[in-house]
Amino acid sequence: MSPSTATRRSSPIPEDFPVAIAAAKADLRARIGDYAGVFAAVEADMRAKVASIVAEREAGQPIWPVVQAQDIVDGTVPAATVAAIRKRGCAVVKQTFTRGRAEKWDAELVDYVEENHFDEKYQYLDDGVFGGLAAARPSIFPIYWSKPQMEAREDPTMAATRRFLNGFWKNESMGRVWFDPDRDTAYPDRVRRRAPGTTSSGLSAHTDSGSVERWLLPAYQQVFRHVFDGRFAEYDPWDGAFRTEVDEYASTVMCSAFRTFQGWTALSDMHPEDGVLHVIPIPEAMAYLLLRALQDDVDDTDLCGAANGESLPIDGRYHSVLLPALSPIPSVEPGDTVWWHGDMIHSVGPVTDQQGWGNVMYIPASPDCPKNADYARRCGEAFVAGVSPSDFAPEDYEVGWLGRPTVAELSDLGREQLGLG
Repeated sequence: MSPSTATRRSSPIPEDFPVAIAAAKADLRARIGDYAGVFAAVEADMRAKVASIVAEREAGQPIWPVVQAQDIVDGTVPAATVAAIRKRGCAVVKQTFTRGRAEKWDAELVDYVEENHFDEKYQYLDDGVFGGLAAARPSIFPIYWSKPQMEAREDPTMAATRRFLNGFWKNESMGRVWFDPDRDTAYPDRVRRRAPGTTSSGLSAHTDSGSVERWLLPAYQQVFRHVFDGRFAEYDPWDGAFRTEVDEYASTVMCSAFRTFQGWTALSDMHPEDGVLHVIPIPEAMAYLLLRALQDDVDDTDLCGAANGESLPIDGRYHSVLLPALSPIPSVEPGDTVWWHGDMIHSVGPVTDQQGWGNVMYIPASPDCPKNADYARRCGEAFVAGVSPSDFAPEDYEVGWLGRPTVAELSDLGREQLGLG
């Protein structure tokens, strides 16, 4: 069995999803009690937060917190910035890498795919994740093991940035240690290269790392125990309890790791109008999504459109209260990194005749825990073989590619991140 097809940790799939959904909704409604009253209180809280974000954005105030990478390394991030990141659940880290280094990586990625004749070999595969951006030539390249990606993942400043972000999470609670915020594991992901002149409808608002699982799985019910107990005021979106025990249903969109933050590294200049990432900067908004699906105007077998094997959709029919808060990243330059809480609602804005390139490397924060270490070890096996990580479609383009780094070329941290020593 190749590493790309190795057995992944996943939860048993229900034989009948409509039946399972109806049963879960009945149990959760009974558990909450006055589920309509609890939801009304949460909705009022969301309306106030959304109104504040819209007012600040329209007044020209920044929505995304911005932090300097050197301040992270030096331990001198201003307290106000820390508070803003905790409030908004997202951040831009300026100059995680120098512009020159990021632009060099961008050019090296071009050389890597061209030297190995990727265009001639590429066959479009719609894995359901980025289909809205795909075309004959991809925007999302199923490339995982290039030298630029490996160098960025193991870079000391990147590691310090991820430790800083992990630190927003409570890693000890209920008498247990859930993860080690100071140790990295790898979650290898792809690259995006979106060419000048691109016209794209973008990606609609959604969340990752589980859709129907958030209501159906016992571990996720524990993650959101305060919400499902009707005690929203006690819900802490930064509490890591039980998140490392969630194993999603097997699909092409499952995530085998606990990511404190999703993230990407900019390889080109990008501006808010360039079809960039938008988020609803309210970490607590997941509570609204969970409770909205339990209301009486939603069919007993429906979870506001959530479907197994798909990202959790944010639908104007059910979630219109939240959508005005969608806010784009500020302008970024090569070497900046962009981060958002793993539960964060996000989208990709549409663009017509894009000006300049829109290139990124996807690199999240995934701290050490048994779940993440297990997946990282399997990614290490995939790296050695040059195949796709098992969370992604087994396209395996890089097998035998020239210029793919070897284990010996990795730093000690790079090997540790992949369970290779």
